[in-house]
Amino acid sequence: MPYPPKERPRQGGKHGATHEQVERRTRFERARRESLQAPDDAAVLYGWHTVTAALQNPARRMRKLLATENAARRLAEEKVTTRPPPEIVRPDAIAARLPPDAVHQGVYLEADPLLSPAIEELATDGVVLVLDQITDPHNVGAIFRSAAAFSATAIVTTARHSPEATGVVAKSASGALEYVPLVTVQNLARALAALKERGFLVIGLDSSGEDDFDRIGLRQPLALVLGAEGKGLRQLTKATCDHVARLDLPGAIQSLNVSNAAAVALHVAHSRFKTRSV
Repeated sequence: MPYPPKERPRQGGKHGATHEQVERRTRFERARRESLQAPDDAAVLYGWHTVTAALQNPARRMRKLLATENAARRLAEEKVTTRPPPEIVRPDAIAARLPPDAVHQGVYLEADPLLSPAIEELATDGVVLVLDQITDPHNVGAIFRSAAAFSATAIVTTARHSPEATGVVAKSASGALEYVPLVTVQNLARALAALKERGFLVIGLDSSGEDDFDRIGLRQPLALVLGAEGKGLRQLTKATCDHVARLDLPGAIQSLNVSNAAAVALHVAHSRFKTRSV
């Protein structure tokens, strides 16, 4: 028996919802997601080591700290100073602010980015890493971690074609962003020239390099230049370096992931300088 005109059910979308209801839900979800997004000028940090290192860095200006009950209890037990005090939330409230595969470990922080020093402000000793358009945030984060482990002076990268020091980079760095200054430049060739003017020995690392890195007479201050996966160093970058060197490896595989190459080169340089100081 047909419905009377006023009682006929309205045709709807998913689960019988009307078109207007679907649009209303879509607008609500979009507004909810936008409300959870951090401001464009904020550094988003998550993960235990990343956040606690930032909280203990006096140079960081904090904006918002979220923590689960368990994480907040652990912060108190480990006497980590929290400024501002954490807002206690459920784990899914943090997950909703992050990419689907992000491992936040119950802590989330929005903070001001750290100030970028100028090339002219870098100390003329130690080792600086220079990144030539390395765009993979996991690699950049891992390089930061190695740089912190070997007490590198700074990391130099370009404003374009480089990931920001936030999110995945910060998580992969596991707190190293707080210990190694990031110098952002507009033109890498000019930055390398400025380093050379200040006395830096500039060595580009490339699998096709003519020199064996282990046989070069290293000295401080030293700048090690690393290129992107696949592409390697750009031609102008190579031309600006004092040497373009390869890492000769004893095994069947003669090339390394760029973050591993950075760790090996830092180890070689650190061992060489340590031996001389004994």
